[in-house]
Amino acid sequence: MRVPIGWLAEHVDLPAGTTVEDLDTAFVRLGLEVEEIHRTPQTTGPLVVGRVLAIEELTGFKKPIRFCQVDVGEGAPRGIVCGARNFAVGDLIVAALPGAVLPGDFAIAARTTYDHVSDGMICSVRELGIGEDHAGILVLGHADDDDLAPGTPAAGVLGLDDVVIELNVTPDRGYCLAMRGIAREIGTGLAVDWRDPGALTPPAWSGPPAWQVEIADPARCDRFSMIAMEGLDPTAPSPWWMRRRLAQSGIRSISLAVDVTNYVMLELGQPMHAFDRDAVRGPIVVRRAKPGERLTTLDGADRALDGDELLITDDSGPIGLAGVMGGASTEIGDGTTAVLLEAAHWEPTGIARTVRRHKLPSEAAKRFERGTDPEMTVVALARAAALLAQYGGARVVGGPVDPDTRGPRPAIALDAGRPSRISGVDYPPSQVIEALTAIGASVDGGGAQLQVTPPSWRPDLTDPADLVEEVVRLAGYDDIPSVLPNVPPGRGLTERQRRRRSIGRALAEAGYVEAPAYPFVGTAALDALGIPEDDVRRQVVVVRNPLSEEEPALRTTLLPGLLATLARNLSRGQRDVAVFEHGSVFAGDRRTPAPVPGVDGRPDDETLAALLGAVPAQPWHVAVALTGSREPRGWWGPGRPASWADAVQAARIVAATAGVELTVRAGELAPWHPGRCAELLVGDRVVGHAGELHPRVLAALDLPARTCAMELDVDALPPAPIPVGPHVSTFPPVLVDLALVVPDEVPAAEVEAALRDGAGELLESLRLFDVYTGPPVPAGSRSLAYALTLRAPDRTLTGEEANAARDAAIAVAVERTGAVLRA
Repeated sequence: MRVPIGWLAEHVDLPAGTTVEDLDTAFVRLGLEVEEIHRTPQTTGPLVVGRVLAIEELTGFKKPIRFCQVDVGEGAPRGIVCGARNFAVGDLIVAALPGAVLPGDFAIAARTTYDHVSDGMICSVRELGIGEDHAGILVLGHADDDDLAPGTPAAGVLGLDDVVIELNVTPDRGYCLAMRGIAREIGTGLAVDWRDPGALTPPAWSGPPAWQVEIADPARCDRFSMIAMEGLDPTAPSPWWMRRRLAQSGIRSISLAVDVTNYVMLELGQPMHAFDRDAVRGPIVVRRAKPGERLTTLDGADRALDGDELLITDDSGPIGLAGVMGGASTEIGDGTTAVLLEAAHWEPTGIARTVRRHKLPSEAAKRFERGTDPEMTVVALARAAALLAQYGGARVVGGPVDPDTRGPRPAIALDAGRPSRISGVDYPPSQVIEALTAIGASVDGGGAQLQVTPPSWRPDLTDPADLVEEVVRLAGYDDIPSVLPNVPPGRGLTERQRRRRSIGRALAEAGYVEAPAYPFVGTAALDALGIPEDDVRRQVVVVRNPLSEEEPALRTTLLPGLLATLARNLSRGQRDVAVFEHGSVFAGDRRTPAPVPGVDGRPDDETLAALLGAVPAQPWHVAVALTGSREPRGWWGPGRPASWADAVQAARIVAATAGVELTVRAGELAPWHPGRCAELLVGDRVVGHAGELHPRVLAALDLPARTCAMELDVDALPPAPIPVGPHVSTFPPVLVDLALVVPDEVPAAEVEAALRDGAGELLESLRLFDVYTGPPVPAGSRSLAYALTLRAPDRTLTGEEANAARDAAIAVAVERTGAVLRA
């Protein structure tokens, strides 16, 4: 909400000397966040109101040029050359005289142009720095306007010295989206007199109702007011002061009828709509949409209606999307002389649903979905009718239409001591009553128990807590003492937290970049991964009100988001990418729906247990994805591309950080390549998979060939034992290398386990350092070369002891895997 201070000062007796900074502080103290302060670019020198006395059309030039005689209050007129065509003799304009400097350091001087001396400039809105319109010059008034005399300084007329404060109005403070509400807040906050622009007594319009109206859904529209007007001059312009205030508020001027409805909305907070009366066919009915109906709105969009929208209709069908936007069929046009003015009170949640369904936010909907004052409908009609009569020559015909089905608003019981107990500040009952009265509430009772009836413009006040907040807000949040509780010293991170942080740190140290993604997924993403229909990862938890209809469910795997991040980086020119994410996934097991507890008290233990039981399991996963070069090329060598082995190694890094040893064997699971997928096991339990992604998945996601990924369930890893540092022997080691030829189907992990068991306690470390296939190794087999480090803790090993340990390791490997020692 943009608040011009000059407009605000018309309704509030601001204390002398009040600065913009003082108002900024007052707004913040009242709970209204100041987003920005807008100041008009500075203009210096003579800038005055002028009246065009004569226009000479100059010919012989490439474009139409006029030489104008302009009265600027100096007696003799000034001759000014101007190329605009949107003004006539008698019009009031803004003239910048020689010596003036306009925004952008644009200095004005008398100069010869088009064979005439131009003694100044007739200004447009953009040249004055108060708007973007440059289609023509700014016309302040016409020949019959006597409000401004030539020579009047234009700065005050244009509002060049006015400052606009832009506020961020929270959803519960919808009444502050109008000057009426802002004036009330500032008047109360500064303890000064203010005038309510809504305190207008509508005239006693006589005659039968000018139109027939039926409200078919009073629950969604409890008041609908309308008057008819005719005799409107369709060429009548909006007065400059109105256009200026609309521009300061960020609203474009369109026509007198539309500008008046927008101006009244900004002033009173009551959105209105003007229909071309001659285009309305038959009685007006406010009802819900019917299946198959369509409406072309004022923005030109043809919209399909699904049955929940509330419509304003006539005999031809829908003519307006209630509370959001009017229809094109009854739009005010250039020749409109008769209008129907409508002001209604709509149920907020229905308006909000319509706005989101049609992605059609509007200034009217912004106010209706926050709640408007139902008492303002007829007042707004009276204010708009008076402005249209004054500036457009229109007159009201017949009486108003005003079906009103509202009931009395219930009172709220409030303990007068409750604000003090909640805030820690002593508020006597008299101060509580004074604060509630200041916001417009009526208060009955003078003792400990109060009956408070909120004002009609505060639909957000429904509970005692709301009233407590108002008391504290008006008294000042700064009065609440800031007392820090004595917090016992913390016990540090839990084992689970330490494990998770250590895993993230280890992967980062290994060259992976953390890339968190949104925890939402759609069917299309699971289809792209080739996940079968009966896969448990298809059992998703669907969010009732998702951020995106394309991703309405909670993820069951980290891969969709991680691979999308990988693709996004590749599309931006990256070629070597290695990313990881660790976070929760959500098991979509079929659980009993959660109960909806009441808000009048704490849920009982049974309800709490049911709520917790309905929460899906949320295991913590870690995943990596990588493509391109794992080791860059350079003068040191050709580099090395990322492969499935790197994905497996990432899993080993995770397991080692968690203090767990992984077993790796061949596996098969979408989205990995069937022949290049590894199962990751702890004991006999599969905890994850790693390997190269399937070519069909890579094609669907537009990823390069050989892209690899790994995903592992961290919560499935058993708790690691408390690490005990190894005994460091002071005796020399014995280094032994050996190569075993084994069939291709024998996993290297089985060979390693056999060597460890055979070597016994003397084995300090074991490392696979080479894998070879080709002659002389038989086809269908491969050679695995291992480096063994043997060492005794209490002596230097003899050659016989080392050979015995080596031979025992080979023997166990031969027995278990069928290995053959390679010569």
